[in-house]
Amino acid sequence: MSAATLIAREEWRVLARNRAGLIAGALFVLLILVASFTSLERRSAIEVDRARYQASVDESFDAQPDRHPHRMVHYGQFVFRPIAPLAFFDAGVDSFTGNTVFLEGHRQNSANFAEARQSSLLLRFGQLTPAFVLQTLAPLLIIFLAFASVGREKERATLKLMLAQGVSGRSLIAGKLLGHGAIALGVGLPAFAVLIAFAATGAAGWASVALMILGYAAWLILWAALGVIVSALAARPRDALAILIGLWMIVVILLPRALPEAASAQSELATKIETEIALHRDLLEIGDSHDPDDPYFNDFRKQVLTRYGVETVEDLPVQYAGLVSIEGERLTTQIYADAADRQIASESEQNAFVHAFSVVSPLIAIRQVSMALAGSDPAAHYDFLDQAETFRYDFVQRLNRMQAELLPGIEGDDPRISSAYWQDIPRFAYDAPDPLERPRSLVWPFTVLLGWLVALSGLAFVAARRIGRSAR
Repeated sequence: MSAATLIAREEWRVLARNRAGLIAGALFVLLILVASFTSLERRSAIEVDRARYQASVDESFDAQPDRHPHRMVHYGQFVFRPIAPLAFFDAGVDSFTGNTVFLEGHRQNSANFAEARQSSLLLRFGQLTPAFVLQTLAPLLIIFLAFASVGREKERATLKLMLAQGVSGRSLIAGKLLGHGAIALGVGLPAFAVLIAFAATGAAGWASVALMILGYAAWLILWAALGVIVSALAARPRDALAILIGLWMIVVILLPRALPEAASAQSELATKIETEIALHRDLLEIGDSHDPDDPYFNDFRKQVLTRYGVETVEDLPVQYAGLVSIEGERLTTQIYADAADRQIASESEQNAFVHAFSVVSPLIAIRQVSMALAGSDPAAHYDFLDQAETFRYDFVQRLNRMQAELLPGIEGDDPRISSAYWQDIPRFAYDAPDPLERPRSLVWPFTVLLGWLVALSGLAFVAARRIGRSAR
């Protein structure tokens, strides 16, 4: 058996006699399990509620009486975003972005009813999910277990004895890294077991689960390596502990919260009022269909008359107002789509700024990996909004075509069509994207985590040489 393996086994034996470490480890396992089961229960309850609300909304829409189609355009529909299967593990931005969109004619509404806006301020610190526990609390436990790994040998004078017996500095550091790396994986084992069990039920894909476990394994091993290396380089264990706690505060607490503020200052987003004013100005520029002298819609009327080969709108086989609604919806939709694209581009620029600093704070990298694989990152939210907007446009234009094609044959001052037509309108069905179809969102954070492990390997080599020289 190699010297590194013997040292690792001895490290495990020492930690097994550490009552405080065992209690902390047991509490951590309990916290992981509680976070997993409460997150699963919360996800299940939210899905049941959303399914009930969606069914209620659809039933209410189908139950509408005979109406003018344009009234149904403004009656609209609510659509609800289903939670991604792995979002129980990492809620990501879902608690802040909203999950319900009201679809109506002439405008593109944003998602509403974000959980964070209806909860206590504690949610903004971090929702109790397995991801939060692994990202924020697990490094503290690993620091507590590893800060004295080499410093303890120095204080007890066993380091010089080991070196005198022929144990090299490289074998010593390798053994400590092996021992604490295995402990770090053990810290994450309960969460990994929950992920594997969830995938075994068929609720999540094995590839996504495997990559998530790989990412978190790298994150935990990173902290174990950092603990051992700082312990080897610091003069005393308490110095190592102070350094590691300071690094944790900077990497896990300070930078991930300060960088979004810096990104916001560098690239400010338009406020809701500013956006509404800009949209209103753009809408005024496209013309007014109710103004007989409006240049755009005058040309549009001429094109319609030419297309149908008639002299007046009264001679059209379709309702002219319905055709105007179709054209107006096309124009306003493009304006709202352009505004949404600008907003997404600005938000993406801010996110790119933050992600660039993941080389300094690997928490940003593991968070990016976790959210992307859980389907709770900004890209998943944008995809929901895009599918909802596509459905909204088709839904409104279908009603506008009903107005144009069905009303000419109906007499009276208040023409209406049968309510049976409402039941023929398709319902919204969200098709969640596969995270693995967006590999670019995973390559950079995995590269950062790998880079940190490589850099720590270099530091471990330096620490081993320093210990080896002390034996001479």
